[in-house]
Amino acid sequence: MFLTITTTGTTQRPATDLGFLLHKHPDKAQAFSTSHGTAHVLYPEADEQRCTAALLLEVDPVALVRRGRGKGRGGAPDAALAQYVNDRPYAASSLLAVALSGVFSSALRGVCHARPELPGEERPLRIEVPALPARGGPDLVRRLFEPLGWTVTAEPVALDAEFPEWGDSRYVRLVLESEAVTLAEALRHLYVLLPVLDDAKHYWVSAEEVDKLLRAGEGWLPEHPEQKLITSRYLSRRWSLTRQAMERLELVRLAESDDSEVDELDNAVAAETEAEEKPTPLAVRRREAIVAALRESGAARVLDLGCGQGQLVQVLLKDARFTEIVGVDVSVRALTIAARRLKLDRMGERQASRVALRQGSLVYTDKRLKGYDAAVLSEVIEHLDLPRLPALEYAVFGAARPRTVLVTTPNVEYNVRWETLPAGHVRHRDHRFEWTRAQFGQWAQAVAERHGYDVEFRPVGPDDPEVGPPTQMAVFTLRTTTDNSENNNEKEATAA
Repeated sequence: MFLTITTTGTTQRPATDLGFLLHKHPDKAQAFSTSHGTAHVLYPEADEQRCTAALLLEVDPVALVRRGRGKGRGGAPDAALAQYVNDRPYAASSLLAVALSGVFSSALRGVCHARPELPGEERPLRIEVPALPARGGPDLVRRLFEPLGWTVTAEPVALDAEFPEWGDSRYVRLVLESEAVTLAEALRHLYVLLPVLDDAKHYWVSAEEVDKLLRAGEGWLPEHPEQKLITSRYLSRRWSLTRQAMERLELVRLAESDDSEVDELDNAVAAETEAEEKPTPLAVRRREAIVAALRESGAARVLDLGCGQGQLVQVLLKDARFTEIVGVDVSVRALTIAARRLKLDRMGERQASRVALRQGSLVYTDKRLKGYDAAVLSEVIEHLDLPRLPALEYAVFGAARPRTVLVTTPNVEYNVRWETLPAGHVRHRDHRFEWTRAQFGQWAQAVAERHGYDVEFRPVGPDDPEVGPPTQMAVFTLRTTTDNSENNNEKEATAA
């Protein structure tokens, strides 16, 4: 298997920077052992104007069979001869993808200790794979790579050059070109899409592959038009894993949407007010209301569930009464931005001991979330499909069971006050629903009753006498053990 990566340089940025990014010196030819053979890295050309790195993977067919224990595509037993007579040693597939991740692991993660500024720089890249299985043909190759910004050349390889009437094989010669892309992005695209095009993997696909897919697909897979096909093929069409991955990708897509969905509406309101009056943005009022409710509850250890880019966590850190603040979000990208916002890498030891950022989904129970005084779900529930709300409800109220839970969500009745919002539209394209005060109240009362909480409702923002406030907040308080016992006794007596 063979793959080349080429870049061009300028006087300010020599092409040989590619050697720093790949952590492989252009003047050396290096060899690395893999589980199925040997990977060689060499540079056919390397000067300031143009630099090409080549990865040559020599596959040992015998080792491939022995390690695969006689299994072929998708784990099905192969005939004895087919174990040895196949295209695995010669055509780009999951074998090459695994070699990429092993040999260029630092580059794949966007890490360069010698020149830390390089991984984030976009540069012109040309990637060539002479033989690539493409189950779906050149058209599928273009559908997978073009949405990622690549100029794609996918030339079909004839079954036999001497007999053109036999037609084309399922292989293509692939060339990808981009004027501005980071090397890490390019490697992640290849790592996922090479086995997807081959529609086969040389190893058993377990639940760990879901995490690998989400890590490599961060920043591009949630919005890819062929997301479903990519996910299904990458996970060897295992239905349960594909469903799990699709659900998590949807949560990532929603979480990465701008958390300040009403900013434009706030700006419209501000323009209508008098020049000397500068209204407090609704997002700020929402955080102020949440902090006030947390102080009132006496909470010291607080969960910010769906913390996004860490705005609320940042506010809570300024108040010493909150001794432990944990931000939880499904999006690794959002958590990275939150870490930068909070300056965690420069934070003092005492302050850093008060805060933690954790990746996790709110529709799955998580034992790490138990034992906290309070949890906040600020502008979260409306981003979930209604059938998924019971899962979130149980994860927070049934499993984690903090003493206090704060839930804020838009009040759809107030939308008529946003003159820039067309009638019938929700405030943000990712909102799956927006509730009236009555609908929110009905849901919150039912949740409280099912899980042993009391609930009260508070307005956030100007409370319009006709349509209510722009944001509505429910404050859930866990009943005492005595209250719960009495409540259960009353239910039992009623049932009797």
